[in-house]
Order: sequence, then structure tokens, then C-alpha cells
Amino acid sequence: MKGLALVDVDEIALTPDGVADNRRFWIVDERGAMYTQLRNGRLAQVQAAFDARGGRLELRFPDGERVAGLVELSTRVTTDFNGRAVHGRVVEGPWSDALSGFAGRELRLVHADRPGGGVDRARGPVSLVSEASLAALGREAGLNAPVDGRRFRMLIGVRECDAHEEDTWCWRHVRVGDAVVRLLEPVARCAITTRNPDTGERDFDTLRAIAAYRGLRDGTAIDFGVYGDVVEPGRVRVDDAVVLA
Repeated sequence: MKGLALVDVDEIALTPDGVADNRRFWIVDERGAMYTQLRNGRLAQVQAAFDARGGRLELRFPDGERVAGLVELSTRVTTDFNGRAVHGRVVEGPWSDALSGFAGRELRLVHADRPGGGVDRARGPVSLVSEASLAALGREAGLNAPVDGRRFRMLIGVRECDAHEEDTWCWRHVRVGDAVVRLLEPVARCAITTRNPDTGERDFDTLRAIAAYRGLRDGTAIDFGVYGDVVEPGRVRVDDAVVLA
């Protein structure tokens, strides 16, 4: 679910839409505007679990409250994803009320019409960053450890390569497990990366730290990690090889 706590899995199925249930849900306010951690960092404390086959969704809140049931869809809505119209349907049931009570304002939960519909970009549903890049950022920022990769909310993490080596893979094909991805360009980062992935509090100025040693692309973009399209669908598992194709 877009904007809530991240969900770690041992295996994913990459399709032309990315991972079908990645960000399949999102939240809007009473005006229909997207509502994420950029507007309320405490959303990082809410955990979601979705059984796509059974259609069952559960939200777990930090106070122990759990809200669960079968997903039923109603009114069609269109949400502005940074200038791109994304279509979905409002989710009936207890989840909107629970999220509204947690946030202290009226919110609605929305389900994307198409798989992977809640990904920020119209193209490039796969994102990737290396452990070496996270370690380099930690060193450059004067930290004693790599930066927590969850801040960047990437789909795939890679190890055993050089720092920012993934940038050099842009416009090349990369085999990841059974799938092949064509990486397109670096990911321009936003302020959500400054928030602690467990608490949602702003506790580290990632943007300033990245820009200080990497500079700006085209004078504005602060890049970290890369994104791309799926060329050959397939399954990707923890510890699978990542090889230039």
C-alpha cells in the first residue's frame, strides 16, 4: 500500500506492470488529493497485508488495532500522481474510517484499476539500488553505518557491486533472477527519504547529503538508485544473481 510501512518479501513475480500488487492501494483526502508520508509521516507506522487471491486486506495500527475484511470496490475516482491521472475505485469497508481516525482527518482508501497502477511513474515500475551506494551515502554523511535502504522504498536491493555502479547500467538489459529489466535512468529523490522508515519522523536530510557529494542532475534532480521496465517477466528471489544481459 502506497505510503504505509514497507513489506519485505522473499520472492516477487515481475510482469510488464512490475509487481502486480505493489502500491495497488493508495490514500486520498477529502478533496481527492493523494495522502502519503510527505503529508503525514505517522503513516509509516501502519502495516498492511493483502491476500490478492482471497481479496482480504488487513491494516495494523501502532496501538494494536487491526482492521480486516474482504475488499469491495465502489465509486470510480481519478487521482493526480504528480501530473499523471491514475484511475481507481474507492474501497468499501472499515479501512477508510480507521485511517481517518488515525490521521485525524477524513481519508479514503483507493484501489488501482490496473496492476501496479499506484507506482509513481508511468514507465519504469522496477526500481533498484545497491548496498554499496547506501554504504557510500553513510560514509559521505559521516554516519557509522550504511543508510537504511528502506528510506528509498526501492523494489530490489543489490549487493556485491561498486557504489553507484547501478547508474552505469542505464539503457542496458539486466537479468535479475528469471526476469530481464531494461534500466532507464536514475531515480530523482523527494523529501520522503528524509523520514525514518519506522517512525515517519524527519531525522536525516538525505537530499542535502546526496547532493553534497553527487551534485544535481540538470540542475535540479537529486539522484539515488535507478528504475526501469520489465523486458522479460519472471520470478525474482532473495539471493538471485543480477547480471548484465
